[in-house]
Amino acid sequence: MKNTLVILGFVFTLFSFLPLIRTPLWWIRVLDFPRLHVAILLSITTIAYVSIYGVEGTAGIAMISLWVLGVLNEVRYIYHFTPMAKVEALRTKQATPQNAFTLMISNVRMVNKKYDKFLQLVLKEDPDMLVMNEPDDAWHEYVRQELDKRYPYTIKKPLPNTYGMLFWSKLKLHESEIRFLVEDGIPSFHTVVEFPSGKKFDFFTVHPQPPRLMKNTETREAELLLVAKQSKKTKYPSVVAGDLNDVAWSKTTKLFKEISGMIDPRVGRGFYNTYNAYIPLFRYPLDHVFYSPEFRLVSLRRLDKFGSDHFPIAITLNYEPQHEEEQEHPVADHEDRHEANELIQEGLEKGEERNREKQEDKKPAQ
Repeated sequence: MKNTLVILGFVFTLFSFLPLIRTPLWWIRVLDFPRLHVAILLSITTIAYVSIYGVEGTAGIAMISLWVLGVLNEVRYIYHFTPMAKVEALRTKQATPQNAFTLMISNVRMVNKKYDKFLQLVLKEDPDMLVMNEPDDAWHEYVRQELDKRYPYTIKKPLPNTYGMLFWSKLKLHESEIRFLVEDGIPSFHTVVEFPSGKKFDFFTVHPQPPRLMKNTETREAELLLVAKQSKKTKYPSVVAGDLNDVAWSKTTKLFKEISGMIDPRVGRGFYNTYNAYIPLFRYPLDHVFYSPEFRLVSLRRLDKFGSDHFPIAITLNYEPQHEEEQEHPVADHEDRHEANELIQEGLEKGEERNREKQEDKKPAQ
C-alpha cells in the first residue's frame, strides 16, 4: 500500500509539471486538459499517505512538499475559472441592450445521427447566429431544409473528415470567406457581421486538430495564433468562436488572448465544460467564445446535450464601444509576440509537411 501511494504521488506530480515544458508533443500537451483531475487525485494521495504513514525524516518532508507543490501548480491554472476569481468579462448594464446578438456553437459530432434532436434545440433557442462544427453532407442536407428558411446568410463547408463547418446568421454578412490557414481540409471562416443599426464586427470560426496519438499540436497552435493576429489587425472589434480543441487555462489559450487582446467570459464564472458529454467525470471546456472588450456580456449558458459528445454553448453579447476602457483585457509584450511568431512558423512548416503527405497518399500507385 505504501509503495502504491508513493508511485501514484510521483506519477501525478509528473503529470502536473510536464506541461510546463514548451513542446508540441501530443503526450505532453494532453496533460494540459486534466488539471482539476490531477489536483484532486494528487490531493487524495497526499492526504492518504500522511494519514496512514505520517511524515518522517528529510526525505519524507521533501516528498510531501513536492506533492503539495504539484497540487498548487494545478490549482493556479484552474483557479481563474472558479467564482473565487475576479471576472474578466463585465456584464452589460443596459436594461434593453441595443446592439445585442445571441451566438450558439455546437460540435455536432459527424457520426451522431440525432439530427432532429439537434434541430429542435436550435429552434427552441433561436439564436441570431449558429456555428456547427463537424457536419458532413448528411448533416447539412437534413438541417438546411429548416435553417435555410430562418437564416438568410450562411457560410458552408460540410466535409467528411470531421472538420466540416456550417455558419448560419440572421445578421447581414459581408466579405465572407472560407480559409485553410494551416492544413488542407481544415477550414476556418471569416466574415464581417452587420447589426441592424449599421455597426459591424469581425467574426472568426476555428476548429483546429486536437492533440492525439502520434499527432502533435504545432498546427493547432499556429491556426489559433494566426487568427489572434488577424483579429487584432481588423478595423472592427472581433469575436472568435468554435471548438478550439484546447482548454481555457492552457498556455496556448493564454497566448491567444494576449496576442488578440480578447477576453474570456468563463474567467471568474466557471468551467462551462462542453466535452465529454458522455462521461461526467471527464469534462473540459473545449468550445469557446472570445471577444474584444467593446462587447459586454449579457448571458452565457451551456445547453442540453442532444447526442453529440459535446454540449452546445450559447452566449449573448452587446456591442458597447463607449465602455471599452472599463473592461480590462490581456496585452501582449515583446516576448509574447516573439513566441507567437515562432509557434506560427513551426505550425506552418508542419502543416506544409502534412499537406504534402496527403497529396502523396492521393497519388495513384505506379
